[in-house]
Amino acid sequence: MKKTLIAAALATVFAGSALAQSGPVKFAFIGELSGAGAVSSTNFRDGALMAIDEINAKGGILGRKIELKQYDTQTNPGTARSQMQKAIDEEPYVILGPIFSGIVKVSMMLAQQAEIPQIMGGEASDLTQQGNAYLFRTSFGQQVSMPKIANYMRDSVKAKNVAIVWVNNDFGKGGRDNFTKEMNARGIKIVADLSTESGQTDFAADVVKAKAANAEAIFVYLNEEESARFLREARKQGIAVPLIGETTLLGQKVIDLAGDAANGARGHVGLSADIPVPAVAEFKNKFNARFKYVPDHNGIKGYTGVYAAAYATTKLGKFDSKALAKSLHGMTISPKDEPGILLETTWDDKGDIDRISYIAEVVDGKQKITSELPKLGK
Repeated sequence: MKKTLIAAALATVFAGSALAQSGPVKFAFIGELSGAGAVSSTNFRDGALMAIDEINAKGGILGRKIELKQYDTQTNPGTARSQMQKAIDEEPYVILGPIFSGIVKVSMMLAQQAEIPQIMGGEASDLTQQGNAYLFRTSFGQQVSMPKIANYMRDSVKAKNVAIVWVNNDFGKGGRDNFTKEMNARGIKIVADLSTESGQTDFAADVVKAKAANAEAIFVYLNEEESARFLREARKQGIAVPLIGETTLLGQKVIDLAGDAANGARGHVGLSADIPVPAVAEFKNKFNARFKYVPDHNGIKGYTGVYAAAYATTKLGKFDSKALAKSLHGMTISPKDEPGILLETTWDDKGDIDRISYIAEVVDGKQKITSELPKLGK
């Protein structure tokens, strides 16, 4: 009788182990599905969902389908930590998100301690500078994008002085500090340094201050919804100098929300659904057909993040979260090897990426690419 019970117990253990190796592979999405970050995060989530469905339709990863579970941080740091812990308790293979830098910052240590790769959307420069071997970007950090913007200000805009309008969160502070550093290095004077709040709805006073500074250009570094509100107010008050920004000023969601007021905005975009790459155009059309809206850079980030994890796992030939993180460092994925990556992408030893990027301008309600910038490693 005793032997029979032991044998039954062992059979249960082995069956559970076999199921763990042959059943769905767990991915967790931890994002700002409500609150101030919802516009960005749902875009990222939808891109990830589309990639997962495509991969599953082809048989999954190493024969296992991906199963995605979603956790809403509500764009709240305290909630983000609890949701991250809840996700980790489910033992996911990969964590996707969050998107806002401040939300990443308060929760990323939990994923690091659990040794689970975290493929996130935050762009604050310090996120990847803290020695976290499990944190990976899906877009440029500010230490990469700001020098490109600064060169554009100097060489194309030819501005001798600028005003900066930035959002007072981790994303905005990091951008403001890096932008200021790059302006100083090029001898461009900052004549107005205007801090705004996340979720702010009225930018009348900020536009008045920016106009009064008599800057030759205004650098706008806000979240997507605030960027649209700023652009509408700038149009209302007749701002005539160039409005320069990053992807968060020129994204499709901003254009949709700002309407005609977005026309003329320009700057550097690390990712865009409007870049002149056939694979990206195909992605945009498929995304729009499925979700009934045009994706912005966040949609591409979610989509390519899933494909990066799938490709690296296939190369490994096994499901090992720790080994996956190690393999991504120094990896270059080309579209010829994995079409879902869309653009050749390299991750360095800190989890930062390198790939081509673009200068763009909003013309007639659409983002128009005006030039291409090479990978830094080229």
